[in-house]
Order: sequence, then structure tokens, then C-alpha cells
Amino acid sequence: MGLALQKQETVGFDRDSYLAWEAEQDAKHEYQRGEIVAMGGARQSHVLVSLRLASRFLRHLDGSPCRAYMSDMKLLIEEADAYFYPDVMVSCSAADRQAELALTAPCLIAEVLSASTAGRDRGAKFVAYRLIPSLRDYLVIDPERRRIELYSRANEGWLLRETGPGEPGLPLDSIGLTLAAEEVFADLPALSAPPGIESDPPHGDDAR
Repeated sequence: MGLALQKQETVGFDRDSYLAWEAEQDAKHEYQRGEIVAMGGARQSHVLVSLRLASRFLRHLDGSPCRAYMSDMKLLIEEADAYFYPDVMVSCSAADRQAELALTAPCLIAEVLSASTAGRDRGAKFVAYRLIPSLRDYLVIDPERRRIELYSRANEGWLLRETGPGEPGLPLDSIGLTLAAEEVFADLPALSAPPGIESDPPHGDDAR
């Protein structure tokens, strides 16, 4: 997610009033249970990673019923009473292909971290994303550390895998693609020192 600005408490807003209000705004805003969060601009590294990821998905999905979307497309999560702008989504839903305003059934969501959004992307938003029945893969990408975390839906909860440059790629079963870190971070300069390999998942090693 791009750099988040200050949260704005909006008393009395429901989803319909949020949509009507946001249509008149110059900037994008996310909504959850009456709370509005303004979306600010993103760093170049964030833009480059998001674009390369969406382009990789677009090439892979060409000719299939699935589509890749970038952050101008809303996601509606009814169970969470929320509208979000994920950095990248993939949906194979026929209903989503007809949607004008918001997707409802993505199979894959990716968020590119920034210092101001990492806690929300790993916390409240991941909690909401887990309510989407169609979602199979959630990617959390850290451009600063050159690390990628993949949370995949499993029978016992959500399975975490992680990778970085020079390590094996991640299997995105939702779209039949193995994603390598080198593909995602190709446009970024090399790190001056190797990043640490430890990562803190949202809720332990197995986010349920």
C-alpha cells in the first residue's frame, strides 16, 4: 500500500456514503467500519516493485480467464465492511471481470510495504483479507529488505513461506506461477549489505 496519511474519523459514514464522498475527492481513501484512511503518494521503489509484479502476472495470465489489477481498483470485503486499494490483485472471477468499481473475489493479493503501512498490511488488512473465501495467496513485499513473504491458505490455517534474492522462488498455486525475488526487485539497486533472513509473521509462524 502507498504511504498512508493521517486517519480521519468520519462519524456516520457507511459504505454508500463513503463511495459518494470519495467520488468527489482528488485523492484515494480506504474505508473500514466508518473509518476513512487517506492514501498518500508512494516512493519510487514501491512504484517499481508494484509495476514489475503486475506486469509479471499480466504476462503469465495472458489468454487465461484471470486478470491482474493495480492499486486504482477497489476491493470490497462485505464481511469486514471495508473498501481497500491493494497494490496488486489477481481475480479469476467472471463477476469481477464485469465489475466497474470494486472486485469481490480475488484469488491473490499483494501489498508492497512502506514504513507507515507495514503494521496495517500485516495486521488489520490481513485479518480482513482472510475473510475473502476466494483468496488463496497473500504476498507481503518488503523493498527495503528485499524480502517477500507468501501466506497461502491451507487446511490448518495460513502457511508462511519467505524468499529473497538468490533463494528459491515462491509457488503461487492460485495462478500456477513460481515467483522469484529477482523478478520483483530487478529495477532496484543492489543492497549494500545482505538483509536479515528473519521475518515476523502476523500471528506467529502459522497465521490462523
